[in-house]
Amino acid sequence: MAARPAGATHFDVFGLPRAYDVDAPALERSYRELSLKLHPDRFAQAEAKERRLSLEQTTALNEAFKTLKDPVRRAFYLLKLQGVDLDRDDASAQKNMPLDFLEEVMELREALDEAMEAKDLTRAQGMAVDVTARQKEALAQAVAALHALGSAPAGSEEAAAALTKASHGLGRVRYFTRFLEQVEAFEEEALG
Repeated sequence: MAARPAGATHFDVFGLPRAYDVDAPALERSYRELSLKLHPDRFAQAEAKERRLSLEQTTALNEAFKTLKDPVRRAFYLLKLQGVDLDRDDASAQKNMPLDFLEEVMELREALDEAMEAKDLTRAQGMAVDVTARQKEALAQAVAALHALGSAPAGSEEAAAALTKASHGLGRVRYFTRFLEQVEAFEEEALG
């Protein structure tokens, strides 16, 4: 068994091109086949190096599958491959969000705080429905930008604009996800 090449991406694990669109059933089949081939139990009697490689590649395979099968995680991962990591707290993409989005965040934050203080679960749940729709819209915009990025010439203004648009869209998705988690926690507290 050969070691995983340095710099290999999750797409490389499955021999897929770096693109948002993934054939989910084919990915699932490939995952099952590779899991059987690399499973540490198959290498229980092998030398220590082979056992270690099996474990490392199984771990990499599981992480790659978990990322690529989830459309949101896949979008964030594609952005990260472009050099924009929204998971980092100091990510400049987060700091450069459009002003209208920052105003939207403040308004939502204040409205949720008011609902929680008033213990108004119905209002918070209504906000969650609205935010879920906004989250889907933001993801669709980010995915469209990732598609545009994939077809733009590398280093072009078109590619830079698509990257910025994808960053902003996924930044909104991240915020809306956290907002919905807060509503869910409030709901559990109110009903628990």
